[in-house]
Amino acid sequence: MVSNSQQDEVDRQPRRLLIAASGTGGHLFPALAVAEVLEADLFQLEWLGVSHRLETQLVPEKYPLHTVSIEGLQSRLGLQTPILLGKLAVAVWQTRQLLKQGHFCGVLTTGGYIAAPAILAAWSLGLPRVIHEANAIPGKVTRWLSSLCSWVALGFADATLYLPKARTIVVGTPVRPVFLNPCSLDLPIPTDAVLIVVAGGSQGAVALNRLVRTCAPAWLETGAWIVHLTGNQDSEAESFAHPHYLSMPFYENMAGLWQRADLAISRAGAGTLSELAIAATPALLIPYPYAAEDHQAFNAAVFAKAGAATVYRQDDLTAAQLEQTVLHWLQNPLILKEMAAKALGLAVPDSTERFAQLMREEMEATP
Repeated sequence: MVSNSQQDEVDRQPRRLLIAASGTGGHLFPALAVAEVLEADLFQLEWLGVSHRLETQLVPEKYPLHTVSIEGLQSRLGLQTPILLGKLAVAVWQTRQLLKQGHFCGVLTTGGYIAAPAILAAWSLGLPRVIHEANAIPGKVTRWLSSLCSWVALGFADATLYLPKARTIVVGTPVRPVFLNPCSLDLPIPTDAVLIVVAGGSQGAVALNRLVRTCAPAWLETGAWIVHLTGNQDSEAESFAHPHYLSMPFYENMAGLWQRADLAISRAGAGTLSELAIAATPALLIPYPYAAEDHQAFNAAVFAKAGAATVYRQDDLTAAQLEQTVLHWLQNPLILKEMAAKALGLAVPDSTERFAQLMREEMEATP
């Protein structure tokens, strides 16, 4: 028989939670943000990922990282399908053993293909499983397995349309804590200068970068400054130079950069849009045309509908159109001010706490 003092000691033990997040910042940063809050709540956190992806750089210094070998499942059957299903089966078994032997209390995942073994293994053990879907159109794994989840936490309310059998709740998409406070910018940009920030990311940014460099002289003539984050795959990144044009592959202080920007020219990943909303940054969005199931276009449409952004498809956008749109805004700053207010209206500054509270309540409801 367990004494009251022994039971109290058990109750004080941290509950072990497995976080499955892998691949890109869009999956990892929201998971890391909510992990920080849950860790303060005395949850003992461990991580599930893949050995060759971004989590191997960001996670091990904070949380124990377990890896499985798994790849994305294709929508159509093909010669690789049996191999992929075999890898999934092994990953589910490995994850199930990890959860069982480690006495985990549940699973939190931010989607992507790592979510599949996490959800299936936790479901087989009867453990709580919560998935966060950041995009306005849910990914394949979310759609396929949402009915097996205890909760599907959503970044956009629009996503509920695609998940009729799931138990959903809108929490927004968590951003890194640094975005919630004013940040200084360590770049030599005058405080009264108009700043355009271009962020195409490393994937598919080359075409966008070329358009921007074509338009840059006209924008710079107005007195504006440009910070152009070119990504690391642009061999022409140094082909244009101007004292007020700052080109670099990446920039660490994105919170300070978005807060300082008067206008963003950007892709439309869910994480980026959450950051733009929190920073009240108006945007010209050019969705990545090769994103899975065109999900960036669906994300961008939410911001366009709210009046927080204008959206152009990359294949349809000409340099002349881009140049004139931005010049019109620079000459009419009230337009940018109105867009900024509407962007802020889309922000969910307490998203991390909402998501963490959902996890607390789900874990507490489980014996």
